[in-house]
Amino acid sequence: MASFSRTQRAFLEAVNRVALANPFLPDLAEAEQAALGAEYKDQGLTWSLQVDDPRKLRSNAWSLCARLEEMLPALRAAVLKGRAQLTAEEAALYEGAVLYALYHRIYPRMVESAFREAAQGRGRWSYYREFDRDRRDLLDWPEGGSLSQYSAPHMFALFYQLVRAFHWIFENIIGSSAPAARLRAAVWQSVFTHDLQRYRRSLHARMGDLVTLITGPSGTGKELVARAIALSRYVPFDERSLQFVDDPAAHFHPVNIAALSSALVESELFGHRRGSFTGALQDRKGWLEACAPLGAVFLDEIGELAPEIQVKLLRVIEGRSFTPVGDTVARRFVGKLLAATNRDLSKEIRDGRFREDLYYRLCSDLIRTPSLRQQIEESPVVLRDLVQFLAKRVAGEESPGVAAQALEWIQQHLPAGYPWPGNYRELEQCVRNVMVRRQYEPVRTAEAAEAGDLFAEARAASLSAEDLMRRYCTLVYARLGTYEAAAERLGLDRRTVKAKVDDGLLAKIRGGDVAS
Repeated sequence: MASFSRTQRAFLEAVNRVALANPFLPDLAEAEQAALGAEYKDQGLTWSLQVDDPRKLRSNAWSLCARLEEMLPALRAAVLKGRAQLTAEEAALYEGAVLYALYHRIYPRMVESAFREAAQGRGRWSYYREFDRDRRDLLDWPEGGSLSQYSAPHMFALFYQLVRAFHWIFENIIGSSAPAARLRAAVWQSVFTHDLQRYRRSLHARMGDLVTLITGPSGTGKELVARAIALSRYVPFDERSLQFVDDPAAHFHPVNIAALSSALVESELFGHRRGSFTGALQDRKGWLEACAPLGAVFLDEIGELAPEIQVKLLRVIEGRSFTPVGDTVARRFVGKLLAATNRDLSKEIRDGRFREDLYYRLCSDLIRTPSLRQQIEESPVVLRDLVQFLAKRVAGEESPGVAAQALEWIQQHLPAGYPWPGNYRELEQCVRNVMVRRQYEPVRTAEAAEAGDLFAEARAASLSAEDLMRRYCTLVYARLGTYEAAAERLGLDRRTVKAKVDDGLLAKIRGGDVAS
């Protein structure tokens, strides 16, 4: 005889679907709707910071939790009564529902403990004892033992990670467009994988071994993505001291490779011994050695890395060991590695500037950040949302007026479909310029100049179909950065795009700014 009634089992299955869903994918809304029926409130499919009250985003969760709390006594009684007939599947369904209820019981206090200054101090996690008592009441057998496969500290640590991950992703990766929503979902998967159940069983202890490579145009928030992943790592909880063992926020080390010479990059990453080169007056630890086990090193613009340092980095990824400059004793890298580039690494490999074996070590987890133009094309309202967000960051309490003024200036002075070649950085500078001078002067890039020339020649009907295709494919490829993205945008095969790209025109477009 089954331990649960048909109604109870259907509800448990629905709760588990919700609990395991990626919160930034449509799957969550579908699961909540299935669980709540008529009580479900449509909140759209792209959770974004640009809402009047972020708490509204959890209204369906609170409704589901209220129903679950009402049913828990009956579910617990069914488990105890039918223990002999309880299947592994039923036990997992019950445990998953209990975890969902426990998470939401402590969610408000955990958010306060994690992110509000007033809650700082050694006693801020004391409610762990209350959580553990509730866990035992719902999951332990009266005579001892538990039907749960997870310890209380591990559950608590997972809940803390879920809170932090949602915060860093939701607060830092903004925009109500579909590309922004897909980016948030991709970052969530970089933290937890696509299978949360498997993650909480064992993968939480192995994700630091995976390298994340973030690609996309300059100014599209690649470092924000890296920071969100790094600061969302699993942190064990010590129930004796009632403290988490570390804080990943204290161990995020970004290194901008493009801003340093090869010698400095090598020293920054691997460290050096005194006297190993001119100016090395004392021993110095590099970021790889200084990085804590729960920390992360972020290599921005990895496409600029010199070939000889690429070899050393490959050894770090393959064997987790490295040797400081001028030393003979190997050190061990114990943190997580993240990297980013705006270059097309497949082309860099073909041209002999980037090692193929290093690329395949970097791409175990790939994320691509969308351009601002992509976001605006799919959802024009995102421009307003982003301007309001940036104005708040730039102008504080004066942000409503600054945002309105910036939007008015953009609408009156920039052409419809302006491509924002500088992406979010350019938009932020536009907001700042309008706030200070009530105007903004865009830099006329080589890409913009070519786009203008192409439009003028097409309008004059002076181009052959082949010339039009060649120049437009080159422009799209220059903007999006990869053949795959350009092919998707153009509706063409990747090989066709590759054949049409004009290397001379591409070099001209990427050559820099032109006179206004």
